[in-house]
This record gives sequence, C-alpha cells and structure tokens, in this order.
Amino acid sequence: MRILLWHVHGSWTTSFVSGEHTYLLPVLPDRGPYGRGRAQTWDWPANAVEVSPAEAAEADVDLVVLQRPEELTGLAETWLGGRVPGRDLPAVYVEHNAPQGRINDLRHPACDRDDLVVAHVTHFNALLWDTGRTRSTVVEHGIVDPGERYTGELDRAAAMANEPGRRARVTGTDLLPRFEAMVPVDLYGLGTEEVGGHGNLTHEELHDVIGRRRLYLHPYRWTSLGLALLEAMHVGMPVVTLDTTEASEAIPSGAGIVSNRFDVLEAGIRELRNDPEHARAMGKAARAAALERFGLARFLADWDQLLQEVVR
Repeated sequence: MRILLWHVHGSWTTSFVSGEHTYLLPVLPDRGPYGRGRAQTWDWPANAVEVSPAEAAEADVDLVVLQRPEELTGLAETWLGGRVPGRDLPAVYVEHNAPQGRINDLRHPACDRDDLVVAHVTHFNALLWDTGRTRSTVVEHGIVDPGERYTGELDRAAAMANEPGRRARVTGTDLLPRFEAMVPVDLYGLGTEEVGGHGNLTHEELHDVIGRRRLYLHPYRWTSLGLALLEAMHVGMPVVTLDTTEASEAIPSGAGIVSNRFDVLEAGIRELRNDPEHARAMGKAARAAALERFGLARFLADWDQLLQEVVR
C-alpha cells in the first residue's frame, strides 16, 4: 500500500515505517510539526518517502493514517488536494495518548463516525476514551529491537522524558528528588538540561548509555505506555515504575518493580543496587517479556491486518 502519515511520534513512526508498504511523509522547509519528513536521528528505510504539498496533492494514496485532531479537521484534506480521509480515502486515526480531563467528558475527536477506525495503542486508552459509535480497536506498541546491551556496571538509575520541565507532574519530574534519595538518577531526553539532565542523544547512543546504569526508573504518573519504558526493557534493564495506566499490564512479575508505594519502590531499588546479579536476572526477564509482547514482527502483522480490513 501507499500510506500517507505525518511524522508525529518518532519512536512509534520508526516501527510503523519498518513494514513493507510505501510511507509518504509530508515535509516542509522548516521541518516543523506539520512537515518533519523523514527522521533526522533514526535510519529509516528507503520506502519512507518525503512528499511536498504539491506532491502529496497528486500522490496515489491507498490509505491515510491520522494522529492529531487538526489532521482530521482539514490538514489532511489540504495536503491531499481536496480528498477527504474517510470519505474519499480509507483512514485510520491512531490515538497515542491517554485522555486528559473529566471522565464524563472524554469524547474522542473522531467519535461517532462510520467512515474511519480509531486504533488505540493501549487497552487502557481504549477503556478511557469515548469514541461513540466509531469502530475502535487496539494495536499495541512494537519496538525495533536495540539488542541486549545491559551491563548495569554503574550503580545509578537512568530515566527518560521529553520536556520534563513543562510536563513535570505528567512525567513525574517533580518526584525525582524523592527518588534521588534512593539512587543517583541520570535523566535523558529533549529539554532535560533545564532540570539538570543530560539532554537528547541519538537512539544508538542512548541505548548504550542507559544500559550501563543499574536500573531504569519510570516515574510517569499519566502516560499512554511510555516507549522509553519498552526500549529499556528491550535493552535488558530491570525497571522501576509507578503502577499507573498500563504499567502493570506491560511488566509481568519478576521483570520489574511496579508500585505506587514509595516504601515498596525504595526496597526494590535497594535490592537492585545491592545485588547486581538479581538486577541482571530481572533485566533478562524484562527483555523476554518485551520481545514476546512488544516485538516488531507482531506489531507489523497486527497493523497489516487492520490496514487490509480498512481498505476492504
């Protein structure tokens, strides 16, 4: 198929464009949020092709993947030369985020439609969002395997977050001083310099760097299911996370410490610091669980099945 989609979430798109289709990626000179084109920090395959507005308007497109409300309400139609996703072209709306706001008011932007499908990335999201009569489904995350890189040689924790200053309570950045009383924490990601972190690294660098730390800390209060968490599990790291949203579903017993009780988290961190072999065994269990449930092959197969259904 020839699929038009915007480069919105880099890690998710990296997995999505690893399939066998041709992926048409809108690009603008400024490479801003509505025209990022191909990734600059990942090595995407040749079948991920940049298209200008003029090229997109004339392009042969089999299906459109929407990811933001503005794409649904005019942006895609403009790029596609007047063709409307859902009406003129098959369309899937990928919902990456857990909803924000009051439970009774969580109406999805694509609710009550019979011309597209909403694909959630977690079952938690599907439970929380109200899509009305719109068909919805779940395609769980899949990760391009970085390989087992865990050494755990540094008695420190790694954490990852983008824009942690702006998103402090979402990402749990405000909790870091409490965790730093338990273990030294190295924070990586976009904008982390503002809160004493180490900034953004390429994925290749990042996976090596975090794998040298004893454990991965994921203090997010409210997130769909952080891809950084799944990447750390693929690396082979034992993970310590709050028991929020989809965390307890993603991390089976023996693969990490999952709790909202700080005494439980502290005891788990202490054990991982004092017993490197236990940490290594837990990391191996985390990697095995991640490969089984969040592997790339399963992700692409699930997406191929959904895309074929929508086009039919």
